[in-house]
Amino acid sequence: MDDEPTVLVVDDDRQLADLYAAWLRGEYDVRTAYGGRDGIEAMDDGIDVALVDRLMPRVPGEEVLERIRADDEYDCRVSIVTAVDPDFDIIEMGFDEYLVKPVQRREIEAVVGSLLTRTEYSEKLQELFALASKRAALEAKKSAYELDASESYAELNAKFERLRCDLDRTASEMSTRDLEAEMRRVSVDG
Repeated sequence: MDDEPTVLVVDDDRQLADLYAAWLRGEYDVRTAYGGRDGIEAMDDGIDVALVDRLMPRVPGEEVLERIRADDEYDCRVSIVTAVDPDFDIIEMGFDEYLVKPVQRREIEAVVGSLLTRTEYSEKLQELFALASKRAALEAKKSAYELDASESYAELNAKFERLRCDLDRTASEMSTRDLEAEMRRVSVDG
């Protein structure tokens, strides 16, 4: 199961948490937490996506979200899954998606898939920026002859082009909303 992305479902309604987990099992490694405190305790650096209920007694989803975002060791995407209609208070919340219950299986599957694609895109984009920086540094200090003679520079360029094409392909698969969200995240993180 190490190759499967890990999804954490956090909901105080055991039946709903188990239902969402059942929908996602088979494609993902799924863990469940039946409340906010359990959700915080279940968090580790292996979680790729967290589905968090907003309204839970004692430790609400907003507190779970704040703890995830405050701890630099957790780099997961978070979707709020709640019966609360969105209001302007969500602007300051650090989630990636917001689903209003009741939700259907296809919605849960789609949001998890979308969040995983965004993560993959973000990682590749960061790698592309690093390669571009290396390339620019070399081009600023080395002659055209030295660059042409370097096998490692040719490999760097080939890797850069492969990654750029891969990003273009991934971007074409993502929705406009996914791309806008990812660009906002990259500009904030960068």
